[in-house]
Amino acid sequence: MHNLTITMLQMDLQWEHPVGNLNHATALLKAHFQDDFDEGDANTDLIILPEMFNTGFTMNATDNAESMDGNTVAWMQKLAVEYDATICGSLIIRENDSNYNRMVWAQPDGTTGFYDKRHLFHMGGEDQGYAAGQERKIFNIGEWRIFPLICYDLRFPVWSRGLNEFDLMIYVANWPATRQSSWDILLPARAVENQCYVAGVNRIGVDGNEVIYTGGSMALDFLGRTVKCSGIDEGAVSTTLKGATLDRYRNKFPAWKDGDKFEIL
Repeated sequence: MHNLTITMLQMDLQWEHPVGNLNHATALLKAHFQDDFDEGDANTDLIILPEMFNTGFTMNATDNAESMDGNTVAWMQKLAVEYDATICGSLIIRENDSNYNRMVWAQPDGTTGFYDKRHLFHMGGEDQGYAAGQERKIFNIGEWRIFPLICYDLRFPVWSRGLNEFDLMIYVANWPATRQSSWDILLPARAVENQCYVAGVNRIGVDGNEVIYTGGSMALDFLGRTVKCSGIDEGAVSTTLKGATLDRYRNKFPAWKDGDKFEIL
């Protein structure tokens, strides 16, 4: 399997201000890739944005919801073409009279896919304004099988479990500083138990509810070791995940073959 280069954008989000957030993300990515251009390497396969990257984690869903034909998805599609890379992140989408916390998957060929958040954070009232997703999704970039998840999904290992079904798991999040230790523990656990790479992309800053976020976005390998970490800083970081190394490890230590088969109801 070939290598996959991913770019994680950890950013401070402006509360319920889509235009401001899209402009800010555009500037951060432009600065990051300009640095890469200067070094003669501007290639990336996948750009990952945080959860609700255009509004912050607001429960004011109806006033902030867009459609799949709206401005934010159009911006993602334009960016995918510009960088010749897939771009993903979650936003509020209204469809069939329901609001979803939806990760949109925009590809450079103009096509889109999506995953709707399964586990809604009821302690924050998310279950009151949003509908839960019912289906796991696997997206592909070349040979890579990529499993998208959103924030609170991280706490539920059954939903996150696979038997050699994916090569990279993505968690996009607004994960608060008060529970940062759980983020730091659970991301490596998911990598080890699934024998795959994991990318967790969080935000920083303070939201409209005075919740503090300290980032900690990271990419981890199949042994739970950190490949790349953003710390508490704002900005994009890129790293290359080695496909051949993952293949060798799975062939040498195929623990997934002894995993329990199950159905999710």
